[in-house]
Amino acid sequence: MTSSPVDEPPQPPAAGAAPAFAVAATPDAAPAAFDSAAPAAAPAAGRRLHPFTPLRRAWVPIAATVGVIAQQGERAQEWIGELSAPVRVTVVLGLVLVFGVYGLLSWWFTHYAITDTELRIRSGLLFRRTAHIRLDRIQAVDVTRPLLARLIGVASLRLDVIGTEEKDELAFLGEKDAVALRAELLARAAGFAPEEAVRLGEAPERELLRVGPRELVLSLVLSLGFSATLVGGLTALVLVFTFSPSPWAALVVLLPLAGAVWQGSAGRFLAEYDWTVAESPDGLRLDHGLLDRAHETVPPGRVQSVRIVEPLLWRRRGWVRVELAVAGSKNGLLVPVAPRAAAHAVIARILPGVDLAELTFDGSPRKAARWVVPVWWKGYGLAVSPDVFAARRGRLCRRTEIVPHAKVQSVRLTQGPWERFRGLADVHVDTGANGTVTARLREAGEAGGLLAAQAARARTSRASARPDRWMT
Repeated sequence: MTSSPVDEPPQPPAAGAAPAFAVAATPDAAPAAFDSAAPAAAPAAGRRLHPFTPLRRAWVPIAATVGVIAQQGERAQEWIGELSAPVRVTVVLGLVLVFGVYGLLSWWFTHYAITDTELRIRSGLLFRRTAHIRLDRIQAVDVTRPLLARLIGVASLRLDVIGTEEKDELAFLGEKDAVALRAELLARAAGFAPEEAVRLGEAPERELLRVGPRELVLSLVLSLGFSATLVGGLTALVLVFTFSPSPWAALVVLLPLAGAVWQGSAGRFLAEYDWTVAESPDGLRLDHGLLDRAHETVPPGRVQSVRIVEPLLWRRRGWVRVELAVAGSKNGLLVPVAPRAAAHAVIARILPGVDLAELTFDGSPRKAARWVVPVWWKGYGLAVSPDVFAARRGRLCRRTEIVPHAKVQSVRLTQGPWERFRGLADVHVDTGANGTVTARLREAGEAGGLLAAQAARARTSRASARPDRWMT
């Protein structure tokens, strides 16, 4: 294996530093401010979450109690049966009181505050936890509204931070407070001064694409995954009832299959319903969901690679699915289904100056490749433009992965024994999202030249790339 690391020059400094600023206490503000860990930052008054939060927190001990009772099974039923009716009522009221007090105290001891340089979240009743989230490391702020929260008028704020796998969450806030806080955090992350960030409010947006329910349902029916899951589930159903008279055996086998069918059909429909892509100064905004409504942001400059998925039954209609790899974020879907031209127009907002329609893919050499990967070798292809490295694979479900040269972290060349015998090699391009795009079955001489050329393109592109900032 040959590896060519890509040098990464230092990034330019962020936009002008913000002056000292203390967040004003709201009517439900906590009596004390957070102070430790950042002596240079101005003090910030802690704010509490929405009063609905204790009801959500109370479900933690309730679920634990139900789990213990279910684990005990018949012993728990016997113990409950031995209690008289007044004692049962007293136990239930006592548990309700304990759970309510737990939820209230956990809410009372949870605060958040914004200082000059960071967002601080302090939580924990018995074990205290304080998260210090640097504002210049925030890359996306999502607003989610589960069904019950939408009925009550509250929302959850989830933050994508560079260098962390799990999202920090503020649940719950009033809907207006969540939107205002999101706008302030994004503006502060973009380098605006605190007073300016508060004044700006929610950035305007322009709708780029909307997926209708009819197209979404038809795309699910025509997807290969749905068809395979449905056929597999029906086949398993027939086999279970043919060879096993036990209903429990049928339940054990069919429940996971039913979950897979739900996840690939109705679950996806509920999650991707009314999918809307809009453009704003803070990135591309994604709104979607039928029961649980989500408002997500794709930060500009943080997209490491783009994948275009074309299932076999979609190609006659010219439909594609667009997925993303964003460093430090789990928001991996940009467009669930759209015509190819419309999807390319949206991708152009993420990869400025890149015209995907002009990419010309070169296939693998026939004489050598067909002996290494029979039949499927025809699905491999490679295209390199001044801006991107693109690789294609698959025949039944074609996937095209596109990496901007500025996002390449390293380039590798590998050869298995059979590939070496046939004079072929694979070129792997690694990105900052722990992902790899592979150009398979290239001629060995071509692959060696591609390795050196791609490393050079990555270095020069990264040196001239713009910093990953919002609103710039």
